[in-house]
Amino acid sequence: MNAYYLTIDEPIIQDQPFAQDQPITQNKPPTQNKPISQDQLRAQGIFYEYILPSPVSYQLALNQWKTHRSYTAQDEIKITPQTPNLEGILDMFYKEHLHTDDEARYILKGTGIFDIRSQDDKWMRVKVEPGDLIIIPANRYHRFKLTDEKTITAIRLFKDNPSWTPIYRPQLINQQ
Repeated sequence: MNAYYLTIDEPIIQDQPFAQDQPITQNKPPTQNKPISQDQLRAQGIFYEYILPSPVSYQLALNQWKTHRSYTAQDEIKITPQTPNLEGILDMFYKEHLHTDDEARYILKGTGIFDIRSQDDKWMRVKVEPGDLIIIPANRYHRFKLTDEKTITAIRLFKDNPSWTPIYRPQLINQQ
């Protein structure tokens, strides 16, 4: 797991789209960013677990999480460079938002970046790769972007019918 507090000096205005073609190539956080442990994420209400990425292993573990967290549905989402309206989809994911349901994702293929607001409104960055399960609690602001490969396949878990309904944060946000 690669997680750290993100240091950003520039504010973001939510109406401005994110340029997804900006490279995200760093494999380790810059020295000014403070690392976050799995226990620190859990203290923030964010659950992370590495699950061996073989169908038998991960489905058994996901079934346990479904029972434990009352998830009733799962589906699979695939995003590739050939996905229609890719830039529009990625811009929508990158605008800071929350959901009224947990955002539970198990990564099968590809790599992505979740920026999640801490309880004191600081950005925490978590890189997800194959085998990673992340659960962001309901009503927690976050955003998501892909790495340069622009490819990810993930299993999504839901408490109700599968849906992805963002509630965007409307005002100017300081990225501290």
